[in-house]
Amino acid sequence: MKVPLLDLKTQYQGIKDEIKEAVEEVFESQQFILGPKVEALEESVADYCGCKYAVGVSSGTDALLIALMAADIGAGHGVITTPYTFFATSGSIIRAGARPLFVDIDPATFNVDPVGIRKLIEVECSFDPATEQLVHRQTATVIRAIMPVHLYGQCADMDPILKLAKKYHLLLFEDGAQAIGAEYLSENNHTMRAGSMGKFGCFSFFPTKNLGGCGDGGMVTTHDRDSAEKLRVLRVHGSKPKYYHQLVGGNFRLDALQAAVLLVKLKYLDGWTAKRRAHASYYNSLFQQSGLVEKGFITPPRAVWEDRFSKRISNPKSAVQNPQFNGHIYNQYVIRAQARDELRAYLVEQGIGTEIYYPISLHQQECFAQLGCSKAGFPESEKAALTTLALPVYPELKPAQLAYVVEKINSFYPDNG
Repeated sequence: MKVPLLDLKTQYQGIKDEIKEAVEEVFESQQFILGPKVEALEESVADYCGCKYAVGVSSGTDALLIALMAADIGAGHGVITTPYTFFATSGSIIRAGARPLFVDIDPATFNVDPVGIRKLIEVECSFDPATEQLVHRQTATVIRAIMPVHLYGQCADMDPILKLAKKYHLLLFEDGAQAIGAEYLSENNHTMRAGSMGKFGCFSFFPTKNLGGCGDGGMVTTHDRDSAEKLRVLRVHGSKPKYYHQLVGGNFRLDALQAAVLLVKLKYLDGWTAKRRAHASYYNSLFQQSGLVEKGFITPPRAVWEDRFSKRISNPKSAVQNPQFNGHIYNQYVIRAQARDELRAYLVEQGIGTEIYYPISLHQQECFAQLGCSKAGFPESEKAALTTLALPVYPELKPAQLAYVVEKINSFYPDNG
């Protein structure tokens, strides 16, 4: 049996006629840059994410960069973020001229640890209430923002992060590249979608994402009208009107062809998410039955808000009545595994696709050496890089394929059974 990590061809076969019709409309209009398709997608994504505005851009990476530019974050500024994420998170901060300040991850979620953020602020920084400036003493940077990442499709623990941002007058940028449609259950028992909780939400439409285009694409969400307008100006080289520039922007436009494809796919996104959640639940059940979890060979992911916040669901008017709340969209189903690299090689031999997200922590990347981070300064991130493995979880998988994956993992560990 073959179980690829992702099978976009199967997904395409089910919506091929709609995609072709949508693309043909763009060709007939001959309007390929921005235009009505992009505007329609912006309105749909803003509504889907629970935001007032959305601005289409050229990629998820550019979504992060242009959001930082819109907030005038640059030289001399610091942004608190995680070292365990895709390169674009910190790469965009560096490209904006600012400095990433890393905080280790929560091992249960792989997302940035709010306790670590608080400790960094209280131990390593000085805050001046008069100027509302938070200064990192060692690097002399003025911390302007926090950039949590909703990794693998699960929201970071946002309540404490939001409180810290408010207390220290910091902007909040949500890196939701893997998390469109992911939900967070707040302390006041409200569900909030990724991208709706901060100043800006940044999304990617890379083809492998839950909502993926046929090339690069991205979106920035915000509740602030002026910020949305500034984003629109910055994405066209800072010009308004055309050829008149008060700002230096860039070519960050979303193509109409991508918008047309994404508008078709957006209609199916909730259904695809439901299937991913069902697959994750089946995996979890199979792993438990196999004994792999009990014996410590495998640690499956879990939607931590399910148990962490279940006691908060008591308000009869709440949108969330299910005590098994699960806001995870499973962009990736990531396990921790003993002998991870050997297991991966074995699964390749069995026709099973896997991936390591991510094999090296950002603070250990050669190009970030100038940050002066200790090579062993973020132990949970470093441990995750050595032990995590993503398994196939795309919507079109069959139960037999999921069972085959677990069966082969079980057979890899001779001491199990």
